[in-house]
Amino acid sequence: MDSNKSRAPAPDIHRLRAAKVLGQGATGTVFLVHDDSGDYSFALKVVEKSSAHHHADRRARHEISLLGRLRPHPFLPHLICSSEDDNFIWWGIPFCPGGDLNALRYRQNDHVFSAAVIRFYLAEIVCALQHLHQQGIVYRDLKPENILVQQSGHVTLTDFDLSRDLPPANTRQMKSKSARVSPANERSNSFVGTEEYVAPEVIRGDGHEFSVDWWALGVLAYEMMYGTTPFKGRNRKETFRKILTARPERIGKPDALTDLIGKLLEKDPARRLGYWRGAAEIKEHRFFRGLRWELLTEVLRPPFLPATEVVAEGGIDITEHFRRMKLPPSPLWSPSADELSLTEF
Repeated sequence: MDSNKSRAPAPDIHRLRAAKVLGQGATGTVFLVHDDSGDYSFALKVVEKSSAHHHADRRARHEISLLGRLRPHPFLPHLICSSEDDNFIWWGIPFCPGGDLNALRYRQNDHVFSAAVIRFYLAEIVCALQHLHQQGIVYRDLKPENILVQQSGHVTLTDFDLSRDLPPANTRQMKSKSARVSPANERSNSFVGTEEYVAPEVIRGDGHEFSVDWWALGVLAYEMMYGTTPFKGRNRKETFRKILTARPERIGKPDALTDLIGKLLEKDPARRLGYWRGAAEIKEHRFFRGLRWELLTEVLRPPFLPATEVVAEGGIDITEHFRRMKLPPSPLWSPSADELSLTEF
């Protein structure tokens, strides 16, 4: 669907039937739905309102607001529709049939990407982060599971509920304490599952700026190259200790990619690549030498193209799905085959 079209009216989820569940978290579920009137499929994110998860309501509205004001970009999603009632909040975004970057990596030999493939994906992610930073948005949740492969083979970021606003990168003239936001304890509950990507300054409680995204880019590049994150410990405490004190282990001869990773994984944010001039510093690194940044979507052929998915008529009643999730386990009910199709969103 063209991101420049006017936003479509949100479907009534009480009448809508989904083709399958794409992903499910503690507070929300993502469904694949098909719009017959426009003849296109999209992902519908649904959060059930609950006093037990009041933060989920707030984060859902925050993501909807952020998506609604994002300027169009080839490596970022756009908001198709959004609505809410007394029980649910829901919004639509483009469906990405290629799954996430983590699932794609696991399908490769030795579960790693080649340097050429890493270069392709990192370049697109750099452009996406640059676009966010220029609008004053720090992403704060870069990880392979949040990088999806579109039908075109190009990537897009997803999940913006942890993103925060900062003074725009192209207007800040100096770094100052007043420009910092979000001490570590503000999002400490958000570290579950993503602590291996947390920047040192967040752990220290210093507050953080756009450079936390460049740190996460370094962790991502390392994982794409070696198949594991650089500071993974036996538990969160050990992982955080390694992030603060350890140097990432390097295998093989130093090259342009390992040099880029080292400069991104600088523990002092003021010395980290990208701190002073943002994405421009990263684009100038020799790992990207010769890349035509302005022609990424036109010149470079994506390394992997997902198969076109034919979306069958919906078979899942969305509100009934949530009702069943609340029921205690019972041998009298088992989920349908459609509901068990949990491909990663």
